Amino acid sequence: MPMPVYTFLEEFDLFGKTIAPFCTHEGSGPGHSVADSKRACPKSNVIEGLAVRGGDVKNAQDSVAGWLREIRMRTKK
Repeated sequence: MPMPVYTFLEEFDLFGKTIAPFCTHEGSGPGHSVADSKRACPKSNVIEGLAVRGGDVKNAQDSVAGWLREIRMRTKK
């Protein structure tokens, strides 16, 4: 996880909040992002995130929309 993200998670009070990690990658998948998020925010609900391969980003709209529906995130139309 990039240090600025880790610092943000540690410095803000996210008690009771749901955190949905997402990232792009070039083969490593989500790496340790979920575990790192849980460690930085032990009193938050960290759910499974979404990892999109960088080369697939242009065609990932359906995957992202499906993930957002799955986690019940509202989106603007």
